Amino acid sequence: MNDASTAPASGDDRSAPSPDDRRARAPIGSLRTLWPFVRRHRGLFIAWLVALACSSTATLTLPHAFRIMIDQGFAQGGGGAIDRAFMLLFVVAVALALATAARFFFVSLLGERVVADLRRQLYAHLISLDADFFDRNRSGELVSRLTADAELLRGVIATSMSVALRSTVTFVGGLAMLFVTAPALAAYALLGIPLAVLPIVIGGRRLQKISRASQDRVADANALANETLGAVRTVQSHAREPYELGRFVEALKVAVATARRRIQAQAWVTAIAIVLVFGAITLVLWSGAHDVAEGRMSAGTLAQFVLYALIAGGSVGALAEVWNELQRAAGGMGRITELLVERPGIVAPDRPQPLSRPVRGELAFEDVTFHYPMRPDLPALQDFTLHVRPGETVALVGPSGAGKSTVFSLLLRFHDPETGTLRVDGHDIRTLDPAELRESVALVPQQAAIFAASARDNIRYGRLEATDPQVDDAVRAAHATDFIDALPQGLDTELGERGARLSGGQQQRIAIARALLKDAPVLLLDEATSALDAQSERAVQQALETLMQGRTTLVIAHRLATVLKADRIVVMDRGRIVAEGTHEQLLAEDGLYAELAKLQFLD
Repeated sequence: MNDASTAPASGDDRSAPSPDDRRARAPIGSLRTLWPFVRRHRGLFIAWLVALACSSTATLTLPHAFRIMIDQGFAQGGGGAIDRAFMLLFVVAVALALATAARFFFVSLLGERVVADLRRQLYAHLISLDADFFDRNRSGELVSRLTADAELLRGVIATSMSVALRSTVTFVGGLAMLFVTAPALAAYALLGIPLAVLPIVIGGRRLQKISRASQDRVADANALANETLGAVRTVQSHAREPYELGRFVEALKVAVATARRRIQAQAWVTAIAIVLVFGAITLVLWSGAHDVAEGRMSAGTLAQFVLYALIAGGSVGALAEVWNELQRAAGGMGRITELLVERPGIVAPDRPQPLSRPVRGELAFEDVTFHYPMRPDLPALQDFTLHVRPGETVALVGPSGAGKSTVFSLLLRFHDPETGTLRVDGHDIRTLDPAELRESVALVPQQAAIFAASARDNIRYGRLEATDPQVDDAVRAAHATDFIDALPQGLDTELGERGARLSGGQQQRIAIARALLKDAPVLLLDEATSALDAQSERAVQQALETLMQGRTTLVIAHRLATVLKADRIVVMDRGRIVAEGTHEQLLAEDGLYAELAKLQFLD
């Protein structure tokens, strides 16, 4: 069974919600996805709740301490009573300070750890997805979700969640104490609460959509910057700095304009809620002042009621603000969840077959047809059949777009064929674990991938457990000793982003040393000498001959020297094999190969 068949069909929108539908359905409840990450740190979470309970209790005790200070301290006029009242007030304040500090510490640390766990899981998930996913998504936007959206969630846990729960506790506690203090006045105050909640509910839905749009525009700007910085030499060589700056500025303008709408909506929701709450409280206090003046209530009781009203009203205002932040975070969590629910089309079977040991390297393509999902109307390979014997070197030749690189992609199982079968040592590769399959294949691409790490770490990427002497042997075999010894710290020199400290030919020899160190039975060469000058090519060609001995090798050939070394040449055009044989046989046929040889190989 083709594993790709279990993946969601990209062209069938009937079963999968559209992006617009998902955005509209990214409610505040999407933040529940965070709970499993919070639950991993149960100790911190419980400590935060205890500290929160202590700080809320201290906050709700303050008005009672003020009442004692006014009614028993000032009213009695005794120095001892005043001292005791103020001492009680100070003790409550100290308890509040300590509990608040503990609450801040525990919830901030919880936020850091939860976001770190979320980023780790998201990153691990992203690098497990197949090539089709990365064909459909820009790396800059993915990085934005991994950073900017995750930062929003850090704020939710470290600030918004804490403020929301604290405000809820103090509101409920303050409301209860209002009824304990003065039931009649509290009943009047209760009428203002629905008026405050109404604008929050109405404005929240609109704010949610604007928040998601705002984050999308920020991601667009980040993706543009990532793309431009990744090709900065191309930008500078064309003197397109002003043009790229203009594009980025326009993207920022769109992001700021969208953010302005979000901020404006957030400001209005907050302002209306606070005005309604405190307006209701003011009317209630006006009534209470008359009760004090007529002797129906003590001054201390009114002061206590005022403070509880302020606490309850302030809590509603804080909840309105937090609600706006939670709406933004829900949009960010929705974007992250969209990535987490992605499932790779290329997965290991439940019970993968093991490759025979040692791997012989026999390759067989049997009537393979494949279209790239982004180009469904153009077959990359069509009825492609090729058998490569163990230890044989086969050169793939053909014009651009003939399907040569697709052969490599299918062999590495970055994609699965739509029809036909691809076998390694007689095993259908869909029955193998992709990781085990790829461990048996070494790839030297035309554009070497160099990481921002040391030369030693870049070479050891081929076999992470390799010893330093083994790395040194690979360097010598790749004829890279001369330029590596000339680096400031030799193999320990940092090569810079994308190997900026090396020339193209030097980068290529690092990639060849990596493949030598991997020592895989199957070797894929995407014209590994194409970026080298004549002197370097001669040295590397010798290294490649050593590397190719006893290995099954597929070569995408652009140079005559590479073609002549091959046991067999396969000529491809439009995803099909149109001819195969030796160099002399194909020249004698006077077909596509002869034409390519005149234009490409024989200058």
